[in-house]
Amino acid sequence: MTSQQHRNRSRWKRPALAAGAALTVVVTAAGAAPGAGAAQAATPGKPKLKLIAASNSVTLDRWQGEPGVYLDLGTYVTVDNAPLEFKVTRKSYKDPVVAKQVFRHGGTTTTKALPTGLVKDFSGLPGFLEVSVKDANGTEVAKSKGNFCPNNASGRLRPDAPATSHYPESCPTNPFTLGSVWGVEKGWASNSSTVDYDKPVDLPVGEYTAKVSVAKKYRDLFGIPNDSPTIKVTVRQPSENGGVGRGMTAHQGGAHGSAHGSAHGSAQGMAHHYGPRGADEPTPGALSHALEDRGLAHHLGDGPGHTDGSRIAAALRPNSTRPTGRAGVPADVPKPDLRSLPAWDIAITDGEDGDVPGKDYLAFSANVWNAGPAPLVVDGFRKPGGDLMDAYQYFYDAKGKQVGYTPTGTMEWDPRIGHEHWHFTDFASYRLLSEDKTREVRSGKEAFCLANTDAVDYTVKNANWKPYNTDLSTACGEQNSISVREVLDVGSGDTYTQYRPGQSFDITDLPNGTYYIQVIANPEKRLQETNLKNNVALRKVILSGEPGKRTVKVPPHDLINAP
Repeated sequence: MTSQQHRNRSRWKRPALAAGAALTVVVTAAGAAPGAGAAQAATPGKPKLKLIAASNSVTLDRWQGEPGVYLDLGTYVTVDNAPLEFKVTRKSYKDPVVAKQVFRHGGTTTTKALPTGLVKDFSGLPGFLEVSVKDANGTEVAKSKGNFCPNNASGRLRPDAPATSHYPESCPTNPFTLGSVWGVEKGWASNSSTVDYDKPVDLPVGEYTAKVSVAKKYRDLFGIPNDSPTIKVTVRQPSENGGVGRGMTAHQGGAHGSAHGSAHGSAQGMAHHYGPRGADEPTPGALSHALEDRGLAHHLGDGPGHTDGSRIAAALRPNSTRPTGRAGVPADVPKPDLRSLPAWDIAITDGEDGDVPGKDYLAFSANVWNAGPAPLVVDGFRKPGGDLMDAYQYFYDAKGKQVGYTPTGTMEWDPRIGHEHWHFTDFASYRLLSEDKTREVRSGKEAFCLANTDAVDYTVKNANWKPYNTDLSTACGEQNSISVREVLDVGSGDTYTQYRPGQSFDITDLPNGTYYIQVIANPEKRLQETNLKNNVALRKVILSGEPGKRTVKVPPHDLINAP
């Protein structure tokens, strides 16, 4: 598969909107104030839900070269009387997903299981929103259903509502997610629009009317009034110079690497480079929505001031000086528990820039996550005039007081375009094992910049629903940094996609047959953990084909069919 074919294959699927986006919920005539419409009894601890539209009308841009528009209609689910909260889990990859609604009233917490089979993954409530679009003649020209992620972009409805939301900022789409929490604060509203960037709606320039409603099964389940906001939709096509032309014929052509990115960046003539930590594009479902491409960076990657289009976070500050005195770790201090996820997004490529032309490579995505109960905290301190930093792992008691530290290897500066930060050298390693697991090919990827890219299980003890360092450029330092701090928080994982030169497996001379991709966390066991027996994950792959035309088959991993 060529590089361009891989880029086309791995268009980023983003089923929910970025929760970090700025939001103002304005209730107009299209949607009355919360509680209006059909009356709902105010049962203590039970949320009152209502579908509203923030505006009577929206304007959607159909950019030249795009196959359609994306129906972000500005509809919201308002929540009053009590928070809306769900706990979504699965015991293992052999077990189905189970979703429960959580009710909190005073000091009492109760749960109610949602109907079996209703929720099949962690991306939200499926088929929640129903949209019908009609043209000026009243003919229905588009119809869709969409998931509702309660963790979507949200905002307060009134000044007496909680000032901030403590719920996570997106619904995870990593195929190996184990547990999630969804929620909307009382007095808040969450964006219910679902935008599937792989499936734009083919609406020519013109005027339309959209009718939006909640599916009956959810109205019955949650007691939502049968309200159907009607929204005027104007589709326009901006011109190449940034202006807007009306009545223009939408040009059908090759789509940009990301519909969302091109919708904001193509008018500026930007050449985008997409990738979770070094791939040409974000892995489908691999990253949290906090890392979505905003289309504003000239080079999306792990560079100064941005990472994969993520928001800019305040820098994590290491200790001012390297530790002194005798290193030590109290026996009873909380420690992290690093665990590997099976590989996914597995594909054959003929190499990226810097690889050897004509060779066959096996590329993949991999994640190591922290099951807690303590975060992994690693500080690096630069040796005077040196290219390496000495790395130390720090430990904290239940009150957050530092109670110990231990040396744990080094950090090195990676000057390559798309990286440009400090890598910790002892976090994970990857190998391709033969069927009998005796022979191996090792990936060249051995050093990492730690960041919380994926919410793997936010139901574990001490899980941090809003991890701090989701922006690599601030978490992993600049070239002139004298010290950095890298953190993998409880419940979160760090996804790397092995498409960069030297990272994927060279399979050119390997015979066809069965192999295993092995992901190893803490390979040298230098990091202190609660458990070292769960650090390895295997994913079976079957190679076939001829040189230059190799293929790979990836069997399901228990119930997870994510090749």
